Amino acid sequence: MTERAIRDVVVIGAGPTGLACAIAIQRSGLSVALVDKGCLTNSLFNYPAHMTFFTTPELLEIGNIPFSSPNQKPTRSEALEYYRKVSEHYRLEVHQYQTVNRIEGKDGDFSIYASDQFGRSIVHKARKLIVSTGYYDLPNYLDVPGESLTKVMHYYHEPHPYFAQDVLVVGGKNSAAIAALELWRHGARVTLVHRGSQLHSHIKYWIKPDIENRIKQGEITAHFSTTVREISADNVLLDTPNGPLLLANQFVFALTGYHPDFSFLESLGVRLDKLNARCPVCDPDTLESNMRGIYLAGVVIAGERTNEIFIENGRFHGDIIAKDIASKMR
Repeated sequence: MTERAIRDVVVIGAGPTGLACAIAIQRSGLSVALVDKGCLTNSLFNYPAHMTFFTTPELLEIGNIPFSSPNQKPTRSEALEYYRKVSEHYRLEVHQYQTVNRIEGKDGDFSIYASDQFGRSIVHKARKLIVSTGYYDLPNYLDVPGESLTKVMHYYHEPHPYFAQDVLVVGGKNSAAIAALELWRHGARVTLVHRGSQLHSHIKYWIKPDIENRIKQGEITAHFSTTVREISADNVLLDTPNGPLLLANQFVFALTGYHPDFSFLESLGVRLDKLNARCPVCDPDTLESNMRGIYLAGVVIAGERTNEIFIENGRFHGDIIAKDIASKMR
């Protein structure tokens, strides 16, 4: 077992918000390290290969480092490059590919037990903790027979492998609309299924008319107020307003959203408000949870309401947390 030197703060999660937290802590004169089970900004890395952000570059900036881009809306590739450069600039101590298994101790003396990709044990020591684990790693499952088949995926990356295939896309928001359009444009036969009566109103304004026109013209088949009952090797069975419908199918993209790791938060002793979308209990002025010394940052604060916090507003959580931690550690 490898034991790391104690740090004032350990941040769990090296996404944009986690990086912003580490930078704010470091600039306050305290030592900090980040631990992530994947690569730097792992969630962004797993976004579709050709994704374009909805927002403009300056709203993705952290650490007072300008995000220069020739595009009004930056791409995934540009964002990955930007966050790599920011991490290099601040010489952040980032431990990638380390999964946190459990945390012991209390305020002032935490032990973070992790393991690397080879199963080797590492212990990180910290006086304070910041949990900024996002939500993209945990998809909302359909919970139907056949969902465990290898043909079913909860993440979409690129369209080429699905040329000339019957593909079902489940969902009615941005990710489903973008996937359906890209798959259709690259030769897949696409069917879109959504449990709602229409596409979600928050779909990006330049995407929504495109997907609506493809559906109107019959280029993408859509079934609304419809759910998936069962998935098999060669078919999918749908429950539609007109009764059961069996479709030939080779691949399914279940793009039905994601959620924070609630069990991990509860294992730390953080209480969840089950009457308020399972939002974890924390002080809105300091972002310290009900467990002293454990702070929350980014989308985990919003519980099940994952559409309320993005990079654009989560990036400011670091300054709030750093101010409170620095005042308590002087």
